[in-house]
Amino acid sequence: MYQSNTAPLRQHTQYALHVLVVVPVMIGAVSASWAVAPASATCEARSGAQRTPVIELFTSEGCSSCPPADQWLSTLKGQAVVAQAFHVGYWDYIGWVDRFATQANTARQKEVARANHLNNIYTPQVVRDGKDWPLWRTESLLQGNRVASFSGAKFLNAAPRATQTNTAAQASIAMQRIAQTDQYTARVTPADGVSHWSAYWTVTEHGHNSKVKSGENKGEFLQHDFVVRQYVPVGRHEGAQTLSFASIAPQPGHARQVNLVVHESRSGEPLQALSLQCN
Repeated sequence: MYQSNTAPLRQHTQYALHVLVVVPVMIGAVSASWAVAPASATCEARSGAQRTPVIELFTSEGCSSCPPADQWLSTLKGQAVVAQAFHVGYWDYIGWVDRFATQANTARQKEVARANHLNNIYTPQVVRDGKDWPLWRTESLLQGNRVASFSGAKFLNAAPRATQTNTAAQASIAMQRIAQTDQYTARVTPADGVSHWSAYWTVTEHGHNSKVKSGENKGEFLQHDFVVRQYVPVGRHEGAQTLSFASIAPQPGHARQVNLVVHESRSGEPLQALSLQCN
């Protein structure tokens, strides 16, 4: 479904899209892009020489075409990738309010749209390494293992295509949690030739679900992983910098990741990304 500045309009391709028009841990010295630390260990990680893939999904519980994308993203659990499901609220008026949606998430999607010279924002939208990836579903049919999706349709495991990387990192990240608190620091060192860079933190959580009682997904039981529960941009920088982050408190029963994505300021292309899960 497409929405202009006036009234919604539905468009169907291979599957429905919902669109809104926009005016413009490892311990010690072991390197990792995605790390889980034991409960008693120092929780820290350091990025590697290759750029970690970054997948952003913009989704909504009020969007009937979004559940397949949500399930597709879940196939990335345990992979060396920074995956994030940004729930947006601009479809709440249809009849179901997405409890995970925030205005900050919509602002992030608009930022991505500007960087990609898009006139619209839509759901579900998959962004791979800062670039709009409208063929995520089609290209995933070329690789991976088949899994069941929403409404009995079929799609393939996201991991082989989404996690491919042969790009050298243009920045290094060393992240750690301060003691047993919800405070984190990260030392970002850009590569030679990188004049300016920007970054953002997210906290993502697994294992959320909702029984939808109204709207397009009425009667469905939706399951979510990589749900963005906190999104904090940290502006533009130059040279090596130490960033600080105060995360929201963990929710019992929901494994979470603290992520830092360092990207080129204008294009939005990631220079490096790191995900840390502390037990």
